[in-house]
Amino acid sequence: MAGRTALLQLLPLNLTEIQRFSKAPADLWTLIWTGGYPRIYDRKLPADEWLSSYASTYVERDVRQLVNVGDLLAFQTFVRLCAGRVGQLVNLSALGADAGITHMTARAWLSVLEASFIAFRLPPLHRNLTKRLVKTPKLYFYDTGLLCWALGIRSPAQLDTHPLRGAIFECWVISEILKHHTHRGLTPRLSFVRVQKGHECDLVIEQGDRLTAVEIKSGQTVASDVFAALARVVNDLRAGPGGTMPVSPVVVHAGSDSHARTAAHQLSWRDVDSFKWTASRPSRRPSTAR
Repeated sequence: MAGRTALLQLLPLNLTEIQRFSKAPADLWTLIWTGGYPRIYDRKLPADEWLSSYASTYVERDVRQLVNVGDLLAFQTFVRLCAGRVGQLVNLSALGADAGITHMTARAWLSVLEASFIAFRLPPLHRNLTKRLVKTPKLYFYDTGLLCWALGIRSPAQLDTHPLRGAIFECWVISEILKHHTHRGLTPRLSFVRVQKGHECDLVIEQGDRLTAVEIKSGQTVASDVFAALARVVNDLRAGPGGTMPVSPVVVHAGSDSHARTAAHQLSWRDVDSFKWTASRPSRRPSTAR
């Protein structure tokens, strides 16, 4: 009955849950390519084969239950086109034109991907920032394994030189932070921000009257200009309505070093799940080089 049931969304496995399996991927790109669907790890199945079967049964079974899709091949093409736009602003008109469908059909099909927990839209920051340039959300996938499969990436080695490598890593980090909230029964308040002069931030986490600004880089090291650019965004965020807004800056990267810097917390991908994203401070001091 209404009011007597608690709902908890269980998304694909997060980093900590994957590492509990005996043959968990040891390197970042194998982890991202494999994704987080439990059956792959529980049954020790080849990720590409399982994801191929999952995509086929998803289209043939789940999509038909959610909405009347007359052309399943067109829908599969639409999913691949969405994958190719990961981390980009959603343009339904362009997406529909490329898929050979109308703007309204593209909107309906994207809603299907969201309702079945395949993809999600990350909104721009909703605070009253007069300098905000965009009002359009960005598109991401819940699982990077399925994302890689949709992009035609058939081995982790392909990620080294793939043109969407940075966007795929960004998708993985944002989905991990989303899981950090959702698997704790919390409603995440996640967004991105882009302000004047090209200043932007990949992810902003709202926690009451505090913000965490997250910049995501797929390199092994972080250049000093990344911290300088993030500092400019932080200054814009702090000057919010009603006075000074506390903002904690964090840079997540694909290297092994995690430590607190004067400008921001530099966080390795290995420590993404142990960082306390639901509070203003990390749950423990970030480790040094591993």
